[in-house]
Amino acid sequence: MKTPVQHDGRLVGWLSLAQLISWGSVFYTFSLVMEPVELELGLSRAQSSLAFSLALLVEGLLAYPVGRWIDRGHERVVMTAGSVLAGVCLVLHGHVTGVIGFYCVWAGLGAAMAAILYSPAFAVVTRRFPNDFRRAIITMTFLGGLASTVFIPLTAWLMATWGWRHALFSLAALHLLVCAPLHALTLRGAPRPFTSVPSDARGAPKGVAHFILSAPFLLIGVFVVLMMAVTVALPAHMVSLLRENGMSETWVIAIPASIGVIQVLGRLLLYFFEHHFDLHLANRLIPCLIPLGLIALLVAPLSAEGQIWAVILFVALYGMGNGMLTIVKGTAMAQYVNRDHVATLNGALGVPLALARAAAPISLGLLWTSEVGYTRGVWLLLVLSLVGVGALMLAQRLSLARRLGSA
Repeated sequence: MKTPVQHDGRLVGWLSLAQLISWGSVFYTFSLVMEPVELELGLSRAQSSLAFSLALLVEGLLAYPVGRWIDRGHERVVMTAGSVLAGVCLVLHGHVTGVIGFYCVWAGLGAAMAAILYSPAFAVVTRRFPNDFRRAIITMTFLGGLASTVFIPLTAWLMATWGWRHALFSLAALHLLVCAPLHALTLRGAPRPFTSVPSDARGAPKGVAHFILSAPFLLIGVFVVLMMAVTVALPAHMVSLLRENGMSETWVIAIPASIGVIQVLGRLLLYFFEHHFDLHLANRLIPCLIPLGLIALLVAPLSAEGQIWAVILFVALYGMGNGMLTIVKGTAMAQYVNRDHVATLNGALGVPLALARAAAPISLGLLWTSEVGYTRGVWLLLVLSLVGVGALMLAQRLSLARRLGSA
């Protein structure tokens, strides 16, 4: 019997370092440079925010072609070029003098994100370590989860010391001198693209289109998109939500800051203990932590005495759930739809995910009223999360039933 291929700790470690730099220097940089860019270019908050929405849209539009290129064995070129593009765009960002240039560099950074963030990296380790990709993905998210913790204070210090333009030059250097060489050197010898075409029970060939039209793919898509909407909507409104519930400023700052640490703790627990549980049971239970956390948040205002404990329970459940949910979302397509075309299949969700990320925070804001605050919005998030969990469970059932039927 052939021994299953275990993931290469050195390769995963270098990819994790690149994820830390990529998330920290691109995704989390926008919130820091937004205000100084507004002051220098004379932009309104709406005009500046549009740049990041544009980046997310471009990232979503390119997710499918990037996935196709990775599935065809071009992962080294894709991720190396993405790092170079990120570095060049950050250099150009440091020279912007008008709104058009500002939008152009963020469109370019959106293209870079499609090639260097979690989706392509998860696809790479899934293709290279088909028998141990979940372990590799969990490992990779440790450093990625610390990106905001490391780079928000680092970038803020660089901006305070050298100004925002020179700070961006420093971040660009990390991509050009660290990430690009890492991808170029570590991603050599990519697995050959999947070429054989499986057939169904009637002998009809199964291509990518077959999987995209299958019930498990559609259900996993519903799960991933809805859970993305829920987890993106809350952070943008977290401070205001806690303030309107009468929390002190100390808690208002401490609670959002603690969620990132708890996310990493959740991934650490999953790394050490998941082998003691059934994989599919774990995949069902982990997403349930999100609606349970939202229920605790809805209960919090009902009791002044128990409010702080309800909020702490929310932080624990939501933080750990969101941290481990990244692994479930990153592996569900390979586990329940198809492993050989995983990058393409995940890429097919790029546009729906981009729209969900753009619409969720706005929708939560529109549901806010001075009379009831965020209550209606949190109820909506609860319903969406329950539908998402139900879609995952049904996808599991259909996928496992199909495997048993073909055994």
